[in-house]
Order: sequence, then C-alpha cells, then structure tokens
Amino acid sequence: MSLSVMPSPQSQATALTYEHQWPGTVIAIQANYYSVQLDVSAEGLKDCGVIDTDSDKSILLCIRRGLLKKLGQQIMVGDRVVVEEPDWQGMRGAIAAIYPRKKFLDRPPVANVDQILLVFALAEPGLEPYQLSRFLVKAELTELSITLCLNKRDLVSDEVATQWQERLANWGYPVLMTSIRDDERLPADLLSTLQGKITVVAGPSGVGKSSLTNRLIPDQDLKVSAVSGKLGRGRHTTRHVELFELPTGGFLADTPGFNQPDIVTAPEQLSHYFPEIRQRRAEANCQFSNCIHRDEPGCVVRSSQENGWERYEHYLSLLEEVTKQQQNLSQQPDAEATEKVKMIEDGKVLHEPRLEAKKYRRTSRKTRNQAFQELCLDLSAVEDLEDLEDLEDLGL
Repeated sequence: MSLSVMPSPQSQATALTYEHQWPGTVIAIQANYYSVQLDVSAEGLKDCGVIDTDSDKSILLCIRRGLLKKLGQQIMVGDRVVVEEPDWQGMRGAIAAIYPRKKFLDRPPVANVDQILLVFALAEPGLEPYQLSRFLVKAELTELSITLCLNKRDLVSDEVATQWQERLANWGYPVLMTSIRDDERLPADLLSTLQGKITVVAGPSGVGKSSLTNRLIPDQDLKVSAVSGKLGRGRHTTRHVELFELPTGGFLADTPGFNQPDIVTAPEQLSHYFPEIRQRRAEANCQFSNCIHRDEPGCVVRSSQENGWERYEHYLSLLEEVTKQQQNLSQQPDAEATEKVKMIEDGKVLHEPRLEAKKYRRTSRKTRNQAFQELCLDLSAVEDLEDLEDLEDLGL
C-alpha cells in the first residue's frame, strides 16, 4: 500500500442542486463500468419522483465521459464523482466529473481512504509475529490510522489471547478481539471506529476478513473458504476491491488478501514506521543524526534492545531488505544517461554519446524505396506542369 495526499473540497458535492448533476461515490469497477452510489437515498429519489421501484439502494451503473478519458483522468473505487442526466428507468448514467482525492492507495487501489482495519487470526492460520510486523510496517507507510483486530478468538484459550494482547501493546498497538462464531455482538469499539469513514480491510488470506464483513453488513454475502489443510494458510476468496455501505454509515472495502506485503522505503526512513523507535527517539537522541540503528556507536535504539524490545530483529531484517533494494536501484543503468560505456580490446573503456533511438534509427529499405517512388511521382508532376505552362505561353 502506498499513499498520496491531495486536497479534496467535499463541500462542493453537497452544493449540487440534484437537477441534472448527482454526486455519489464509486463503490465498484468492472471493465469499463462503474457502480456509483448516490448521496441521496432511494427513499429520497422516490420522494423526488425520479424513481418508482422497490429498491432500497440508489446505485447507478455508469460509464465514463469521453472527455475524462481524453484528459487521462482515471477513476478508482472510493472516488467522489458527479453523474449527469441519469436514466432513472434503467438506473444508468455517465460520470462527468471527478472531485480531487484526499488520499489514495495504489495497492489495493482505493481513493479517499480514512483508515486501515488490519485483521489477523489467532489460529487457523496461526499468528506469525514477523508476518504481522511486515503488515504493520506496510500499514504505517500509508500514514493512515490503524486499527488492529485479532479474529478467531474462540479458537484459543483466555491465557493465549491475553498474552497476545499484552505483547502487541508493547509493540505500540491496542488490539480488538473478535469471534465471528461466538460473539452475538461485535465489539462496540470496532463499530464506532468504522462509523462514517471509508475503511480498508487488509490482512493475510484466510484470517476471516470476508466473514467479518458479512457480520458487519448482513445484506452482503461474500464468499468464504476454509484454510488449506496442507499449507496451513488461507485461500484467496476476494478477487477485486469493492465498497460496502455500513448500516451505521461509512464504507468498508474488502480487499484481496496477500501473505507477503512488499516494503518499499529508504533505509534511513524505515525507523519512522516502528512505534517503539519513535518512542525511544522522543526520549533521547542518538549520537549521530543519520543513525539507522544498526551498529553505530551511541545509538539509543540499539541499546534499548537489551531492555526487551522484541521487534529489533524484525527491524534489522527489514533494514537489510530495503538496503538491498536501494543498492539494486543504484546499479541499474540510467535511461536518461547521455553516454554509454563500451569495452574494447586490451581491456580499454570507450565512452560514446548515447543517441536518441527514434531520432537516429536507420530506416528500412522498403521505406526508403517508397519514399523514392513518391519523390519521382512528385517530380514528374512538376515537369508536366512546366510543359503545360510552356504551351500556354505559345497560345496553344
């Protein structure tokens, strides 16, 4: 997941008059069609007299205006859009404008996200600390607020659940425990956290993300499957991103699960995504301002590891990973380089200017022959024109 932040004047959407332009939110994308849920409810549409159906959803199936395509404006799930002159009988329309995005994630592709609900299972599949660390760092990279939820509480003892709760509190993350099978009601803290916001549900496959979504939104019936007995991990059931409206307001984005999120950042920035390091840096400073907390003298982070910082080994492993990424990028040839290096005989190195491929590319023989034939035709036409002018001069 990666994040970009832009201003978004949401108040513009509410200023529309609902005569010819109708604001809404893109909740799903399939091929070149966009499902847009309008801000006005189905009851509101019936009161306006524009629809007369038993549907309780004000969702239009829309296409994108050609002008947006020419301008290169892509539409993402979660985008705030304007639908013009919809066909109420067929519940179809065309998206004419896209409001600027507040934030957007490129993996999964969701716009205007407010927070991340990170779901892991206490068992089936078992909770693996390093995998959880990777997901937490990936979520921290988005700079969104994070809610950590441990599902399948019914599969472990009270002692194990308490140990994990205390352990993750030391990591800097409060935990919500859920059990889809046993809990008659989901935790009130979880429901209040989701209310009125766009929340991305993330986590490995098989931890119960779709089951949790089905409990939060009873009208939906997302496909779920059992954990693989051979591999001991979840099967992928969610194939695309879609927003589901919560009964209490807001949207929930159920996203495809993946077991190994990629971490892309600079080595000197990695420490910013560990709450433990942020806390230690707030209390004291390292001897060197560019310390990456590996083997530098006077490092307050490394010295505090002796006091029980569990995730220091996770940090070192991720630091090695992002350092190798940076080295690989620095060794790749620069596409914009102005010269190229060639090895010639006797081990000598020759520097030659790099020519623009399209500008100096040799044309094919067929193209040259066609150009020559066209030139000959042009010359013969000029000669005929000159002969005609000579005859006119003679009065013939």
